[in-house]
Amino acid sequence: MPLMFELCPGRMIGGSNPCFIIAEIGQNHQGDIEIAKKMIKMAKDCGADCAKFQKSELEHKFNKQALERLYTSKNSWGRTYGDHKRHLEFSHEQYRELQKYAEEVGIFFTASGMDEMAVEFLDEINVPFFKVASLDANNFPYLEKCAKKGRPMVVSSGMQSMETMRRVYQTVKEHNPNFTFLQCTSAYPLDPEDVNLRVIAEYQKEFPDIPIGYSGHETGISISVAAVAMGAKVVERHVTLDKKWKGNDHEASLVPSELTELVRSIRLVERAMGTGIKTMLPCEKACHDKLGKSVVAKVKIPRGTVLTLDMLTVKVAEPMGVAAEDIFQLVGKTVKEDVEEDGSVLPAVVEGYCKKC
Repeated sequence: MPLMFELCPGRMIGGSNPCFIIAEIGQNHQGDIEIAKKMIKMAKDCGADCAKFQKSELEHKFNKQALERLYTSKNSWGRTYGDHKRHLEFSHEQYRELQKYAEEVGIFFTASGMDEMAVEFLDEINVPFFKVASLDANNFPYLEKCAKKGRPMVVSSGMQSMETMRRVYQTVKEHNPNFTFLQCTSAYPLDPEDVNLRVIAEYQKEFPDIPIGYSGHETGISISVAAVAMGAKVVERHVTLDKKWKGNDHEASLVPSELTELVRSIRLVERAMGTGIKTMLPCEKACHDKLGKSVVAKVKIPRGTVLTLDMLTVKVAEPMGVAAEDIFQLVGKTVKEDVEEDGSVLPAVVEGYCKKC
């Protein structure tokens, strides 16, 4: 049984607990706090468990030259990349306002700390868990710092190798037992051929004591639902209010109707997963009683006859006789009463027959 732990207050993940669904707002709020609040409310209304943002302290995430380079992309919010990122970055005060709003709405709130100083701030405001973005999955000083703070961690693994993820596991595990890996491919939008859902199964084998999840950047919801059927215990998807808005992530994001359907479909799949124990279920009894086959006599079988296989066949019969799967058990046994041709071979007429034997 995979490890279970409390990711958020009162909310366990792993084992038989429901998949934890993260609505990744990221920076799809366009730098507008009112839009951000609408998106938090949307995530709650659609049934997601958590609304997640991305927090950066820009001078700690980028060097000076990166911030000063001209940014002429159609998605740009400023002349330089620094101007662009500053437009999209909420202040500490605004983050506290969003956190309070999420609490009022009734949805968990967190963010990816995109640098070590951002992690310090997120720790200060007491987010329930740290989300590690794929770009920091091989940043081992950062990982160690996060792990030592003791909060649960959700680690995306885009752009990484299995060997790197083994190192990540060892680094985090040394300081913090409560973490999960998400299979992820860092492309926006993501082609189905590059999703690589089979990595989920490889992670489950490689890291059997932690829950495994999925962070998707594909269009639509089918692949994310398939990930849950493969055992993903956390699913993260980007969300937006309009896929045509300016920004790299909108095209690979889910609009409210899609997020609602994702949640509905995941919960449906969870109901369908069952116990893994194969047996006839109570809901199948009506079909079995109507169409279940049993053993009947091919010929008239007089009392005292020792049964041979050529005397027997299998049909839908009234009344239902010996179960079809037990036909070979009857060979060599004696009938205690006459059995008419095409009549049911009832358990009571066969000497020494025992269904449980």
